[in-house]
Amino acid sequence: MTGFDRDELREVSAAVLAVTAHLSVRDVLRTILTSARRLVGARYAALGIPDGDGGFGEFIADGITDEQWAAIGPLPRTHGLLAVLLRDPNPVRLADIRRHPNFGAWPAAHPELTDFLGMPIMDGDEFVGEVFLANSCNPGGFTAEDEELMRLLAAHAAIAIVNARLYERSRELSIVEERSRIARELHDAVTQKLFSLRLTADAASALIERDPARAAAELDTVRGLAAEATDELRAIVVDQRPADLRGDGLDIALRKQAELLDRVHEPTIRYTTCHCVPALTDARQQAVYRIAQEAMHNALRHAGAARIDVSMVSADGTVVVEVRDDGAGFDPASVQGTGRRLGLVSMRERARAAGGRFEVRSEPGRGTIVRLVVPTGG
Repeated sequence: MTGFDRDELREVSAAVLAVTAHLSVRDVLRTILTSARRLVGARYAALGIPDGDGGFGEFIADGITDEQWAAIGPLPRTHGLLAVLLRDPNPVRLADIRRHPNFGAWPAAHPELTDFLGMPIMDGDEFVGEVFLANSCNPGGFTAEDEELMRLLAAHAAIAIVNARLYERSRELSIVEERSRIARELHDAVTQKLFSLRLTADAASALIERDPARAAAELDTVRGLAAEATDELRAIVVDQRPADLRGDGLDIALRKQAELLDRVHEPTIRYTTCHCVPALTDARQQAVYRIAQEAMHNALRHAGAARIDVSMVSADGTVVVEVRDDGAGFDPASVQGTGRRLGLVSMRERARAAGGRFEVRSEPGRGTIVRLVVPTGG
């Protein structure tokens, strides 16, 4: 094996740095291909990533025009010589690819290939892909030194491909998580505001002829609720704290929420606190506010209650929030597939994310208690 001079090592270093600089799988593959072709001086280069079903998940080429690529036709299948190369973890260096026993043919528009170097890209025992180089620009074809240069590049290329795949998967997971967050926020906040808004608008409509003054007051409430819903949507989009928490803090925000719902809905809604509740982190304040909000709205929608009591107290290094109603109650095990079920799942997820404990106690005819306990430390 021939040793490398400084210029060659510098070229390899530059190629490796270029490959590892990208986080997109497609960008990594393209950089590997152009780096490989430049390192060994090849006229043509291609890189294939098999899909495991007899085809290529990715196949890109360098050294041909877009018109030539379009004329060649569909991506190749992993059969014949390609199938042999993609099963062999060792490099393949040939003076003339057409003399290989598994060589078949290529499409009419395909460039004429002669000398050839194929280098597998391996991640441990996993076959990640292969770089195909053809028609050396140097007299005598590809050399053992070219093969060694490609071996070095392929080792780093495997790491770069795996890292890029992990990064793209993490981004996909982040998108899924963000969609789940927005769905929870929309369910927990905006739909509740819209529910109250609809009821208030119905009341205004019923009063408009027999009591115009009261109808006008109800319409003022509608405008206020619409403004709050707009603020909630804006907060969700930019992932801020709930609008009420930004300026008021948790205690006042819960009190305002209870007072607003008490004005708008039939049941009596009361909020009490010990006034000595310690400060919570932003994340825990959000969790407490959203869970209490959801519990109040669940009681309004489903319980048929005459009274709803909301309390927040401090006890033994925790903050305890309870929402009690004297309504119809329900069997918590029987709400699968219902809107109430989605609300309970959302509340449990929020409590778990905040490091808290969530509990629902209810039975038919005995009302419901929703209880959340969150730690005040850390």
